[in-house]
Amino acid sequence: MTKFGVSPSQTVGPFFHYGLTPEARGYSVPVSIDAVVAAPGTPGTPLVLTGVVTDADGAPVPDAMIELWQADHNGIYAHPRDGRANASNSFRGFGRSPTALDGTYRFETIRPGAVSGPGGSQAPHVALVIFARGMLTHLFTRAYFEGEAANTSDPVLALVPETRRDTLIARAVGNGIYRFDIRLQGDKETVFFAV
Repeated sequence: MTKFGVSPSQTVGPFFHYGLTPEARGYSVPVSIDAVVAAPGTPGTPLVLTGVVTDADGAPVPDAMIELWQADHNGIYAHPRDGRANASNSFRGFGRSPTALDGTYRFETIRPGAVSGPGGSQAPHVALVIFARGMLTHLFTRAYFEGEAANTSDPVLALVPETRRDTLIARAVGNGIYRFDIRLQGDKETVFFAV
């Protein structure tokens, strides 16, 4: 009997680099989705979200991919199902960032507005999807913003035990930059949601 190696259908990474983040590894494939979620001049407050993806030992994960989904500054999603008019055609509301060799990712966007959802109004946040080698399915999490008053009444954040909520808070580091580190396992593991 012939044994075959792992196929792309058995793990999410690192096979996604060729098709989803070709610029990260120097492939000469046109890029249709990148880490610029809101082009310069898009209405709203410019924001950079950056951080490091680490494994259970705290080592950087150099070949992960992060997807970001968010509403615009008015809490409107750039999706036909939202049904409300977008403030700008330059706001995509979606982006992809590969991690660098040191595990860092970076998105250029705008600060999202509060959105309505099950349980009431949700505090401004971005939804993140993490793909990485050795993971059979991707992980879902959220990044809320430090100092946001609406965090205290967010119905989703309220479901998370208080001792773990800090793993979902992006910290302001100055000049519109927020840092949100993602720990895949171990001590201080980021809270992930079953979606």
